[in-house]
Amino acid sequence: MNEHCHRHASETLKKETETETTMQDRRTPSADRSALPFRMELAHPPDVRGRKAVVAGLGVSGIASARWLMQAGAQVTISEIRRLEAFDPKLVTELQSAGITIEIGGHQKETFFQADLIVLSPGVPLGMPLCVGAREKGIPVIGEMELAVHIFRTPVIAITGTNGKSTVTECLGELLHGAGLKAFVGGNLGTPLMTYAIGPQTDDWVVAEVSSSQLDTSPSFHPRAAVILNITPDHLDRYADFNAYVRSKHAIARNQEPGDHLILNDADPHLEHFDPSGSTILRYGLDETERRHAFIRDGAVVVRMPSGSFHRFSLGSFALPGRHNLENVMAVILTALAVGIPETAIQQAIDRFRALPNRLEKVGEQDGVSFYNDSKATNVDAAVRSIESVPAPIVLIAGGRHKGADYRPLADAGEKRIRHAILIGEAKNLIAADFSGRIAFSMAGTLEAAVAKAFALAKPGDTVLLAPACSSFDMFSDYAHRGRVFRQAVEALSHG
Repeated sequence: MNEHCHRHASETLKKETETETTMQDRRTPSADRSALPFRMELAHPPDVRGRKAVVAGLGVSGIASARWLMQAGAQVTISEIRRLEAFDPKLVTELQSAGITIEIGGHQKETFFQADLIVLSPGVPLGMPLCVGAREKGIPVIGEMELAVHIFRTPVIAITGTNGKSTVTECLGELLHGAGLKAFVGGNLGTPLMTYAIGPQTDDWVVAEVSSSQLDTSPSFHPRAAVILNITPDHLDRYADFNAYVRSKHAIARNQEPGDHLILNDADPHLEHFDPSGSTILRYGLDETERRHAFIRDGAVVVRMPSGSFHRFSLGSFALPGRHNLENVMAVILTALAVGIPETAIQQAIDRFRALPNRLEKVGEQDGVSFYNDSKATNVDAAVRSIESVPAPIVLIAGGRHKGADYRPLADAGEKRIRHAILIGEAKNLIAADFSGRIAFSMAGTLEAAVAKAFALAKPGDTVLLAPACSSFDMFSDYAHRGRVFRQAVEALSHG
């Protein structure tokens, strides 16, 4: 999950590893790879000796990229838009002592245009004018993930989609660990892939959450197993149109070949007819159809693999609510079977897995009113899934930074389930316009005030649901910060 962010790019680099990849308010060119000058053949590993390499972003992944490039013999400059006081002086001194040049306080045109290679940290937009200009001059501009995959010796399982990436990534990581395998879990989820790439690489698998922006800057990415969970309108502030965003997600399979697996949500209209050549495709959906390999029947996930093997996994102890989590667990099961995990280990993982923080997480109950935190619902489709998953009647708290979406689907989903909506943040008036005449609403200036107002309006048996449908960056440092404030406000009710 990525978020729209009007704030300066310096702030985006503060949270470059968070799952909501941040971007400046600037449209990126279409994600169609044929339109990008990425015809760059890197060696494995790349030979950068004596070359001028610029790393954009002095964050965790930028530092890891810079250190590897330095060790590989490149002349390395880290270009950072924030000022020096934003960083630990010891870190800056350490990097400079290693021979890395650090330019603080803004990207320099001369530095970018004289580079032999530019590596972007997550959160630094490909559409940044200096990147566009460098590409026009024939200078390769790649993402941190592209550099990492040229160094990897470990096979990759990659998960993308508009919603559910973190849940599926974490579940797969736990499943592999439960099966006795070593797995690095990271990417857009948290720890950058370069952090693993520069280490000993002793794991059996890399399980990577992958964002559309990472796919846009990683043309060589080749996962052994790739998962596309769903594609719904998001990041319309950053792509030329929705079709470009769809193509970006599809690109996860562009380098797959025989022996690889592609796991697709067959119920998604943007995946139903997606049929790239090369890998073995495994399809899933809630209802049984002739071509689906996984579906729900009688409280279990039934799997028919192309090899002819038949499997059944009980959902009796599966704790995650909502239809979307049934889809997520089918993706996990098919991926695990594709990479050879035994049935028993898969069933144990299904029984053990619990919701991640800020993802439809019940955080309290007060006077018969339940409180659910889905701060990670940073787009309309995710918020719709939340509304459909929790008990009604609902008092909804929504709003934040607008990402270019239409809020009418939110009103459609909530018209018969939402008692009242409390709207916050920069997008509150846009949401109000689509709720007007359909859902009663009021405004609040802070999340704390919204929680207090929601509790005052709720009746015993109601659900107060934080499902913002927007990014957090107008009021918070990230979605996790927003979730913490929500939990604290709920806890304060019992002391009031």
